Amino acid sequence: MSVRGLTRLELSGEHLVLSLTLILLAALGMTIKWRIRIRATVHAISWSETAIILSLAVAPTSLVILTTGVGVTIALLLIKLPPLKAAFGVAKSMLLAAGAGATLHALGWSPTLAHLGHAIGLIGVAYAVTVVLDELLTLPVIALATGTRLRQLFREDLGLRLTSAIARFVLIVTTLFILRADPRLLLAVPPLVLSLHLLYSNRVNARTEQQAWQRLARTTDALNVVDLDKVLTTAVTQAAELFSADEVEIELRDGGRTVRGGAVGITYDGPAGEPTSVDGTLIPAPLEGHDRTADVGILRLRFRGPVQLSEREQYTLRTFASALCTAVRNAQAYAELARVADAHAYAAMHDALTGLANRRHLLDQGTEHLSARHADGVTALVLIDLNHFKEVNDTLGHAAGDQVLVQVAERLRGAAQDGDLVARLGGDEFAVLLRGLPAPAVAAHRAETLLGALHEPFDLDGMRISVEASGGIAAAPATGGMPELLRRADVAMYQAKRAGQRTSTYAPTRDTADLGRLTLGGELPRAVADHEFTVNFQPIVDLGTGRVTGAEALARWHHPTHGVIDPLRFLEAVERSGLLPAFAEAILDQALIAAVGWRDSGFDVPVAVNVSPRSLLDARFPGSVLARLRAHDLPPDRLVLELTETLTLSQLDVVDRVLSRLRDEGVRLALDDFGTGYSSLSLLSRIPVHELKIDRSFVTAMESSAEAAAVIRSTLDLGRSLDLDVVAEGVESEPQRRALWELGCTAGQGHLFARPMPAGTLLAAFRRGSGGSPGTLAPPLHDAGAVIRLAPGRRPAGRGRTDRHLPA
Repeated sequence: MSVRGLTRLELSGEHLVLSLTLILLAALGMTIKWRIRIRATVHAISWSETAIILSLAVAPTSLVILTTGVGVTIALLLIKLPPLKAAFGVAKSMLLAAGAGATLHALGWSPTLAHLGHAIGLIGVAYAVTVVLDELLTLPVIALATGTRLRQLFREDLGLRLTSAIARFVLIVTTLFILRADPRLLLAVPPLVLSLHLLYSNRVNARTEQQAWQRLARTTDALNVVDLDKVLTTAVTQAAELFSADEVEIELRDGGRTVRGGAVGITYDGPAGEPTSVDGTLIPAPLEGHDRTADVGILRLRFRGPVQLSEREQYTLRTFASALCTAVRNAQAYAELARVADAHAYAAMHDALTGLANRRHLLDQGTEHLSARHADGVTALVLIDLNHFKEVNDTLGHAAGDQVLVQVAERLRGAAQDGDLVARLGGDEFAVLLRGLPAPAVAAHRAETLLGALHEPFDLDGMRISVEASGGIAAAPATGGMPELLRRADVAMYQAKRAGQRTSTYAPTRDTADLGRLTLGGELPRAVADHEFTVNFQPIVDLGTGRVTGAEALARWHHPTHGVIDPLRFLEAVERSGLLPAFAEAILDQALIAAVGWRDSGFDVPVAVNVSPRSLLDARFPGSVLARLRAHDLPPDRLVLELTETLTLSQLDVVDRVLSRLRDEGVRLALDDFGTGYSSLSLLSRIPVHELKIDRSFVTAMESSAEAAAVIRSTLDLGRSLDLDVVAEGVESEPQRRALWELGCTAGQGHLFARPMPAGTLLAAFRRGSGGSPGTLAPPLHDAGAVIRLAPGRRPAGRGRTDRHLPA
């Protein structure tokens, strides 16, 4: 063989080795990659740009394009990529090689460039073109395939991509140094690329893990809201981002509600069973706590293609499902509390039978209007009382009477104008608050219209019944507010009854009530000094056993000439007179003396005393109470202070300090008349009470009103959830007692057991007992051993609201 032939053979052999090396480098650059999953599609980021640039550094562009196509094809065939994706990968790689080669050619590149710095600069420009071209070709395809916004996709992992690009360029520069030393060292480049890939992929995995946990932490924090709709919306959108799911579905067991959507928001919110449009992989996760005791529903991730979650993603899914379970339970509990609060708020402001505003609502709305009015006209009140309504109840029964009251309410509501407030004050008494009248005389005309609506007979089960009514009209006074307005309307209404008229307007000259109150007010100092205020006691009883568990102190004024005076006539005068501390101490002393006497006789029961809101404004009040307890040697927990009408006062810091000191010393606190307006969840969160007392109006109406029974039931549920004792006031019949017991109420008081009586008389009743059993005032509902009480509570102490609350 000639020398020329041998040289050609050697050159041909070198060319073959170079081509094979370039093919191997291209295949290796396509094979070693890190993978990311976006929804159901897994995308791989390779080192192909590095292989292309290194190949262009040692070989002509045409050869690099050819070897790149062959090497990428071999690599994609080995990993069994779908044909369409494989074709895209080969075409993209060859296009990158052509673009980089064209850039180098335009810049005057030659592998024999003597100046290394110049060579690195040209290679850097070509590499930058390759990176940008790869982003332009790849990102739109991924965005189109996954439905992800291109801007969002560009921002995701941008830092990692830039770091990777810099690392690969460093590898390229290093390789150029090697090739300048000896081109045959090109065979050492693939192992170097593989080592760098392993190092970088470990860093990428660590970074991915860190970002995943950070996203999980942010997601669980975002679930920390109390609105269930917000919890579900946040969970759906965040889970779609967190797990790159095409659709997220949450199905709740309570109510069968299903919420479905993706990263952009909710697409379905309705009953379970509605089919989804996303077919493919379904990954469910039960919504249960870490202890797996609570199962509120199920979370489903849906993908349009085959997906298998990694071990880390599976653990993340379980953690997310547990956090969602807690968030759903918290939101459901808050919704239930809000429902109870709304039920209480509605029941507190509305009459259970007619749905009209009740007395409390009338007083609150009227007071607010009177305090805020300026030049908006005259405010007046029409008080309406049905004549001879008792005959309807006695003749046709209470059910028929209730129907009449409902129809009266409907007619009054229909006859009232916008802005009027129609209320039922109780029994057969109604009131209409007229606002913005142009003149006082207009009130009389409006009252005639209201009463005229009752003129036509009422249809009652086929019968036509005529009902007459009397109305009292009063314009708002300059002083005294709503209580005085209501009193004046009441005076006018009775004037109409006495005169046989349909309506009557309040006339100050015929009002003798103010003079009587002034007279009583002047006698208060003597009454306190001469100990004319005495205390009767009404017991509180265990509804199941009939055993006495406490008693309430009720004040009376034994006037030397007027006899026993009801608190309605003197309580307000006591509070205004400055004698409240002395009066309160006298009542408290008598109550504690009675409790000591009962204890010494073997009946150790607590005594309850009412507290005036004005007393809570006196910082000396706790010290006075504790001093009286010490003086009588009575433990603080034997005294229950009942709080009434303290909603507005409870916002004052001095009240908080007074109540906190009393509770800290062991005195028990009760919230009276719960559900009638001045009690609410916000008040319960502010006042540290031990006991709730259900107002007697709900007990009276529970047999005929489902709403009253619902208020009682919700109060009992609230008491159990907050570990508070609950006492029902106004228990007057055995059916009421049994109904309350069956609802879960264990304590009550009322005329069924005893009317208010002196301490000695009550002690005698203790000793006598019911059926010869001392300490009981009623036979038990069940035989001994017939009832198992699952959660016995503390012994409650309280009283029945037979009389108006008195301060102490």
